[in-house]
Amino acid sequence: MSDWLDMPFPQPRMIVPDDSAPGLAIMVIGVPRRDQQLVAVLDMATLLERGLRIQLADFQVNLSRDDVVLLSLAAPGRVARDVTAPIFAARHIGLPGGPMLSPSVHPASEASWLQAAIVPSAVGLGGLTLTYLLVFSLGMVRLVLGHSRQLMAARGQLEQQHSIQAMIAEEVPLGQTLDAICLMLEDQLHGGLCSIMLADDEGRELRLVAGNSLPVGYREALGAVPIAAGMGACGSSAHDRDVVVCEDLENDPRWKGVRTLATREGLRACWSYPVIASDGRLLGTFATYYRRPARPDGTELEMTRQAVDLVALAVEREQDRRSLWESEQRYRSLFAYNPDAVFSLDLRGHFATANDHCSALTGFPVEQILGAHFSQFLQPDDLAHVQQKFEITAAGEPCCYELQIPHRDGKVRRLDITNLPIVIDERIQGVYGIAKDVTQRREHETRLRILERGVEASVNGVLIADAGEPDLPIIYANDAFQRMTGYTREEIIGRNCRFLQGAETDVAAVQQVRQQLARQCEVHVTLCNYRKDGAPFWNDLYIAPVRDEEGQVTHYVGIQHDISERKAYEARLAYHASHDALTGLANRALLEDRLVHDFELARRQGHLLAVLFVDLDEFKPINDSLGHAIGDQLLLGVSQRLSAAMRAGDTLARLGGDEFVVLLPDLHHDEQALQVAERLLALIARPYRVGEHELSLSCSIGIAVSSSEVSQPNELIQQADMAMYLAKQQGRNAYHWFTPEITHRLGDRVALRNELQEAIDVQAFELHYQPLIDRQGRVVGVEALLRWPNPIRGYVSPAQFIPLAEETGQIIPISEWVLSRACHDLRMLDEAGQGILNVAVNLSPLQFHRSSFLGNLRQTLAVTGLPAPKLSLELTEGVLMNDTESAIDTLHALRGMGVGVAIDDFGTGFSSLSYLKNLPIDTVKIDRSFVNEVTHSAEDAAIIQGIISMAHHLGLKVVAEGIEHEKQHDLLMTHGCDLFQGFYVARPMPLERLIEFLDATQPVSAGE
Repeated sequence: MSDWLDMPFPQPRMIVPDDSAPGLAIMVIGVPRRDQQLVAVLDMATLLERGLRIQLADFQVNLSRDDVVLLSLAAPGRVARDVTAPIFAARHIGLPGGPMLSPSVHPASEASWLQAAIVPSAVGLGGLTLTYLLVFSLGMVRLVLGHSRQLMAARGQLEQQHSIQAMIAEEVPLGQTLDAICLMLEDQLHGGLCSIMLADDEGRELRLVAGNSLPVGYREALGAVPIAAGMGACGSSAHDRDVVVCEDLENDPRWKGVRTLATREGLRACWSYPVIASDGRLLGTFATYYRRPARPDGTELEMTRQAVDLVALAVEREQDRRSLWESEQRYRSLFAYNPDAVFSLDLRGHFATANDHCSALTGFPVEQILGAHFSQFLQPDDLAHVQQKFEITAAGEPCCYELQIPHRDGKVRRLDITNLPIVIDERIQGVYGIAKDVTQRREHETRLRILERGVEASVNGVLIADAGEPDLPIIYANDAFQRMTGYTREEIIGRNCRFLQGAETDVAAVQQVRQQLARQCEVHVTLCNYRKDGAPFWNDLYIAPVRDEEGQVTHYVGIQHDISERKAYEARLAYHASHDALTGLANRALLEDRLVHDFELARRQGHLLAVLFVDLDEFKPINDSLGHAIGDQLLLGVSQRLSAAMRAGDTLARLGGDEFVVLLPDLHHDEQALQVAERLLALIARPYRVGEHELSLSCSIGIAVSSSEVSQPNELIQQADMAMYLAKQQGRNAYHWFTPEITHRLGDRVALRNELQEAIDVQAFELHYQPLIDRQGRVVGVEALLRWPNPIRGYVSPAQFIPLAEETGQIIPISEWVLSRACHDLRMLDEAGQGILNVAVNLSPLQFHRSSFLGNLRQTLAVTGLPAPKLSLELTEGVLMNDTESAIDTLHALRGMGVGVAIDDFGTGFSSLSYLKNLPIDTVKIDRSFVNEVTHSAEDAAIIQGIISMAHHLGLKVVAEGIEHEKQHDLLMTHGCDLFQGFYVARPMPLERLIEFLDATQPVSAGE
């Protein structure tokens, strides 16, 4: 039997090995690829019985081998007889492998002559039956061979899968494993070309990793495939996470981008299966290509699914292995490259692991440390403490502590120890330790503590600023600095040292400091700084950079010394060198210095510089008759009065004797110098009390103003001196201009003042009224506007005569007349049937601040009979900012009377919003300068919108004045303005025309 099995026949063969069982046969099928054979045992009687019995009818078939009947078959329902004759037909069949079978046909029962007559037919039927038996036998052989092949194929598939699983288990490189999977499925799917693509870490693209059977050109051109819908079979499958079948690539829209490439390489069909990890992650795709249009059946999809499972297993195993390897490498890196000593102890306290830094800390090689108990490296006094910490950690509680250990060289190292429990499977297996060498840090801290104490004890102020921050914030200030400046440490830390600077701080010195710090260099300057209480002090400041090991500046140290006393002494010396000893005023030297400075400044800025030369009239007789002591006291009194009249920035100097010079810089027009001269004449002319003497003086003043014709500053003093003598020639107690042009303007001013006084005397003024229109277009009030019809000049602009009246005090009678006339006219409107409208009257600051103002107002209302709520007084912001407390009291009194108050020209002054929210006012009027450009300037529109919003939130009404055209009106309406005033809505008009206007517009009645 063994020899027969070893025979080299590639075709299937059969043998009946046992003569005692002739119905049993052995079939052998070779498996060349694996050099194996499939062996099967067949029961031929059972195999043939059911296939032949139904065809027999009235006949019986015997199946013999070597004349031995193996099987007798009869038709269903009949019993086969033991009969060997007569024989209607017989055949001999050779089965594969050598066995001979002899089927024969016999009558099933006793045959009649009739049946004998049809023996030829029976013989024909028997022949057909034997032919069928022969064909069926061969078919059965083929069936058995097919079943055997299927079993062999299934076994081969299992063996391939087991082989691939073994590759995965043995951690064969992933590429080889994936190639083997592709070959396995290609062997199972005849004509299929398999490929595997893996997704990148971001899950955006697929890249080919296996698919050697694909055409080389296709593999090289494939590159990265985006994961998206419609991106071929693989991109779509990865995106949808489902099987994608592309039966014909030429007609599949998903292959639009690569159709040409695929067809050029002979690829006509493709189906792709997504590879999904066990946790739901997309790993890639498994694709099968065909060189003909094709669609997978269920069996092929199942084979592909099994292959996909193997791919997922291989990729996940590779990823897990890689993750484990990276985790191990990270741990090894943390252990090996940690700059601190890292070690582990078992639960008995012996070293299980130790990195090289453990050797550096102890001086012992790692080999001697491993296995040793930690107590061998401690000082005896520390053993109990460290043992306690070890037991705490071994119980599961981390801990930190400091420890000193002796190095092998005899030096002591200070360590910062951290102990952590080693927990494996929820059981503590040992203790991790991290030891940081803090020896140098503790030494530095000790040194720093000593230095800090030395800095704290210093009498000089010491600051440290952080150079790493943009604004160089202060991070340290010693006690001396706090005493020197008056600020507490909390007020200093985090700020830049510029908070010590003030108005008198030298800008050049500050700039020098900034430049040197920008170059990271030392700097030494002297600055005028200011204490917390505002007192100035002189600071001798030295700043030095602090650099780290790499030479980078990390901090700046500033040392300051208060040299105020030395500076004060120097200032006294300088003061006496530049000031008059008697009066303390500037002397000639200082005057000339300031004259040069002011002269050059005026030329650069385009301003005017005026020089007033003041000479006292008849001072010499007083000095000669009453003595120099009285004369000196009188000069002191004059200098004090003159000083009180100076502005900040003006210069008052005494040239000697009874001569004074005044420098007035930063003037915008000549009249400003005239105003000062008039005030000085009045001041000096007031009586003086010196001891028991009451003395009177006057002065003569010469005025010179810079111009393009003046090239040298001293020329102004000469011109003013000459003008002063002309003033004396005019009778003293007067002033005189140096130029005829100024004299002409002064004459015009004097004439205008005289004409204005005449108009006041005869009440030659008019009031015009400009209506105020609300959002519905109704007249709700008027503003009284003063007009002066001069018989010579015509109508004089209020901008020309009102400022003059303010300066001369003539505004008081004018304002009283305006208020009385406006109240009277509004009563006339009521009598004319128009009702009493609200009237707004502009109020002079001089009138508002007079003590008699409220009394006069009450009297005016009482005389005219105008109800107080119908009167609104318009004040500028400047009025309220001057003597604010008194102004607020007056406003509260007006509110108590029922009189309304409006802020005129709002937005042009410098009013404080903190005062505004507390002021008892009713209305704000937006200045016309904003309204003029509101349709062209986004800034003006934003300011107006802000004013309206703020006023409404404060409960105030808003009036816009100066509205000239419709667009301005519409924009203000949009922003929510309450009342409108201007030429667009109504021009100013006399009372008579106002009545006609009201009749035409149907104004609001008094009861509304």
